[in-house]
Amino acid sequence: RIFQTADEVLGYAVSSLCFQGPAEQLQETRHAQPAIFAVSLACLEAARELGGLPSGRPAFVAGHSLGEYTALVAAGALGLEDGLQLVQERGRLTQEAAERSPGAMAALLGLDEPAVRSICEEAGAEVCNLNAPGQVVIGGTSRSVESAMALALERGAQRGVRLRVSGGFHTSLMAPAREGMARAVAAAPLRDPEVPVIANTTAQPLTTAEALREELPQQLVRPVQWQRSVEYLRSQGVDGVIEFGPGRVLTGLVRRIDRSLSVRNVSDLASARAQAAPP
Repeated sequence: RIFQTADEVLGYAVSSLCFQGPAEQLQETRHAQPAIFAVSLACLEAARELGGLPSGRPAFVAGHSLGEYTALVAAGALGLEDGLQLVQERGRLTQEAAERSPGAMAALLGLDEPAVRSICEEAGAEVCNLNAPGQVVIGGTSRSVESAMALALERGAQRGVRLRVSGGFHTSLMAPAREGMARAVAAAPLRDPEVPVIANTTAQPLTTAEALREELPQQLVRPVQWQRSVEYLRSQGVDGVIEFGPGRVLTGLVRRIDRSLSVRNVSDLASARAQAAPP
């Protein structure tokens, strides 16, 4: 159902693109974002249909970057069709911004946040994702990112890894996309979420449509506070989380942040079935 609706709303066969490629086309930002959104919701729907979800509502929902839109649908703040339209617009706007102002991103491993912020200030780069202890993603122009990586290694970083991305996401390079996204979000039929949504920009719960409208454009140009989001969940008594979507990146990050949390992952039909299987 998810993919059928996605194909109809997007106006092209994103389902075929996900499963058959070509990879080059799928990796374009304007296609990758709707594809990830659709796959993530398909994983959630599969787990729900197979009985692999805990009974009752979750205490909170959260998503990393684009995943915040998946979280909004899961929280009942946004319908599938409207979510697809917003994500398609987000993909278009961010790709255009990246083409207008080319950028790069890199993960710095082994330094804390203050050290990375100091390096970024010196090199002209920006902090993009505060993912986990000792893992901070930076972005900016290619030159500023290269300079920051060199400084990081001089100052004790274990590694600096360039990311395979098409732009400097969650930096000021995305400012043109923020303006367009603000208009799109203002026109979208957002509702108050049925469960609190943890904001990327503040790691605090959002409970109204108005707050969500403020959050979505801002998260394009501000760092994703993922470590603080997970720490907030733990502080509120959350003892288990489930990741829905392609890959296991967030599963790994959550375990690095707090090993006391129980973490499950649904990334395909097989893992959805595994969640539903009796222990």
